[in-house]
Amino acid sequence: MTWAVVPAAGRGMRFGGERPKQYSPLAGRSVIEHSLRAVLNHDSVDGVVVALSHDDAYWPGWREIGGKPVITCIGGTERADSVLAGLMALPGTVDDDQWVLVHDAARPCLRALDLARLLAVGQADPVGALLAAPVRDTLKRSDHLGHSQATEPREWLWRALTPQLFRRGGLTRALQAALRAGVKITDEAMAMERLGLRPCLVEGSEDNIKVTTPADLPLAEFILGNMD
Repeated sequence: MTWAVVPAAGRGMRFGGERPKQYSPLAGRSVIEHSLRAVLNHDSVDGVVVALSHDDAYWPGWREIGGKPVITCIGGTERADSVLAGLMALPGTVDDDQWVLVHDAARPCLRALDLARLLAVGQADPVGALLAAPVRDTLKRSDHLGHSQATEPREWLWRALTPQLFRRGGLTRALQAALRAGVKITDEAMAMERLGLRPCLVEGSEDNIKVTTPADLPLAEFILGNMD
């Protein structure tokens, strides 16, 4: 049994507009519906918990997608708060040793093969795993005036993607520890790393993009239209 948690309480301030970016129309559906379906389409995923803002006026009220349950809960101001709320809202049948996927609400272009590879590799790892992409560009370090002052080596550097896969109990403890310490967690792997754990990096497709600005929507539509 594997469930997914999708934090969707954020406003996406860089996107602009009154409507949160996850509800933007994209290829006949909303961004978040594509993201949810991408996860739920895998046979091993049993259901999803979506963490929403307390004043979300755009959630369409789904209780199931593709015959699988969709549960909602109220998220928090930070990503870690929302993921933790989602973990707490999982059904009682999901015990601490079971695997949970965490996927971005605004990452609609997840490929089925990437998800299958993540589940296979992650469930064989004692800690878990995350989809990621090796950094291929030359990296520059700037000074405080915005001038390039150094070229950084890119070997061993990866861009973190989602989904990320961890056991429910371990991820819950890691997020709680980070929140107690006042550390702003930008992804679930960071919370695990703080405890000295080393998740496995699973190479995923470069086009598993996160919709951040309106300019990302045409690109996401193009990607979706050319997915196998």
